Amino acid sequence: MSENSTDQFFKSTVLGHPSGLFVLFFTEMWERFSFYGMRALLVLFFTTSIMGGGWEWPREHAMALFGSYVGLVYLSTMLGGYFADKIIGYRWAVVVGALLMTLGHFSMALETPFFIYLGLGLMVFGNGFFKPNMTSIISEMYKDRPEKKDGAYTIFYMGVNAGAFFGILLCGYLGEKVGWSIGFGLAGIFMFFGLIQFWLAQNIFGDIGLKPKKDDVNSVETLDKDIRVPFTTVQLVLIAIMVLMGIAWLIFEPVALISEGKINIFNFSVLGLSGNNFTILFAILLFIGLTIYRLSKYSLITRQKLIAVTFFAIICAFFWAIFEQSPGTLTIFARDYTNRVLEGNASLIFLIVDALMTFIPLIIISWVLYLLSKQTFSKYGKANIILSFSFVILWLIAIWKLVKDFYSAGYLSLSDGTLELLKIEKVTESLTEIQASWFSVLNSLFIITLAPLFSKWWESKYNPSANMKYGIGMFLLAIGMAFVAFGASGIEPGAQTASVSIIWLILVYLFHTMAELCISPVGLSYVSKLVPARMIAFMFGVWYLAVAIGMKGAGKFGENIDKIADEKGISYFFWMLTIVSALAAIVSIVMTPIIKKLMHGVR
Repeated sequence: MSENSTDQFFKSTVLGHPSGLFVLFFTEMWERFSFYGMRALLVLFFTTSIMGGGWEWPREHAMALFGSYVGLVYLSTMLGGYFADKIIGYRWAVVVGALLMTLGHFSMALETPFFIYLGLGLMVFGNGFFKPNMTSIISEMYKDRPEKKDGAYTIFYMGVNAGAFFGILLCGYLGEKVGWSIGFGLAGIFMFFGLIQFWLAQNIFGDIGLKPKKDDVNSVETLDKDIRVPFTTVQLVLIAIMVLMGIAWLIFEPVALISEGKINIFNFSVLGLSGNNFTILFAILLFIGLTIYRLSKYSLITRQKLIAVTFFAIICAFFWAIFEQSPGTLTIFARDYTNRVLEGNASLIFLIVDALMTFIPLIIISWVLYLLSKQTFSKYGKANIILSFSFVILWLIAIWKLVKDFYSAGYLSLSDGTLELLKIEKVTESLTEIQASWFSVLNSLFIITLAPLFSKWWESKYNPSANMKYGIGMFLLAIGMAFVAFGASGIEPGAQTASVSIIWLILVYLFHTMAELCISPVGLSYVSKLVPARMIAFMFGVWYLAVAIGMKGAGKFGENIDKIADEKGISYFFWMLTIVSALAAIVSIVMTPIIKKLMHGVR
């Protein structure tokens, strides 16, 4: 075994993979816990009445800020990736990102305007440093074991979804039923646990992720004989202008809206366009022009492969613009238009299902923690103690939630200071109210359940082409939106409340999760297959730019929900999203022969 071989990491394994993978698993789990836990509360907090502890914003304002926040989160990954690659290394980038996010969550727990905005800003930069560099460490760890890499990313993806699941479930529950600051603060506590655990166990990664050395030779550069198209000074200046205009628009567009024009740096017009629209349109046109020019300079095969990647990125932007209605308009629909109060047997069934959903994953992940501790406690005892302590808190919160729900529904009674479980026949008026954020949990639950099935599909002889996967994904997205549009068809225009069945939201999340499995993991895979090795980092940046555009698009769609709901009914809004999804699906499928030719045999 050579000195630099990554086989050394396989000396200590858990479930056949290096113990270091599970250090990353739990770090990422707590980061996703904090990110999705906070995100589930954000729009609800802004739009809840002052009497309910919120800010009582119009939905338009909340969705504008939400869209800019998630858009900036994905744009910031380019900055974080650059600093990690060139200056501080992956490990310090993860630590800096986790620290910034911890401070961001604690800031939001204070609930004042200054600290809410400060918290959002800290989390934008924190995500930028954290998000791209965790997967980079995994890639380095499996450099000499490529056959194990798919399994590693599958395990890591389970950590992502486990964190999202528990974050939405518990932060959402505490935020809505106890207090917003408690929900925001809990997200920060577990992000802090993830940070400390990673810091104390980081030596398990050997030399991976340390500060880059200036004399490192990139073998990819020397082996790649394709035409070089270096960026000129003029092009770099144009890129800087585009980036500054895009960031200014993302930040100050919602600021102008929320301040009702009192703070507006776009208070001008050009060629009949408002300053706001001109700024972003000009930045987009610059980007398109520069992209077309640079594509024309590459060799024919490289140019065609890059055009294929660009096509998939455009479809991806539409996907995220509609899929990300989950923490926004769909959560608002759950709160204001869905009958979330269950009675009698329905109440009991929900409480049992919710308990099983909570404790079965918790038991499985606790077992993984036990296996990791057995392998690493002798060397990394402090990290294991911190991680175990975080799980003790997680268990206590989950048990407290279970007891509180059964007590509130009437299945538990308090007598002489002790809880007594009542027989079902003695409970005459059982009531359970599902919190609005709970429905977002279904996405992670369905991913964990369905991901293995889709993985088997992709590995079978029935594996669809890239365009067909995107087409299937967008049609599934359309079907999901059609369910909620149909469910909302009886709501009159201008109605502020309704009592639609919860089944429609459950179906939305089922179909949207299947759509995500067709599109989200597949996209990054095609970037790595189609793009020349020396350009992968740059094209991942372009891909995340497309995701950022989609995220902001989700906010722009959501900004119009009240206007459309008042004029034509909220069902019309969801039918519009259904049509957009279906059209994108048709375009993807129709373009199959053309894109297949541009991909030159890549599957």
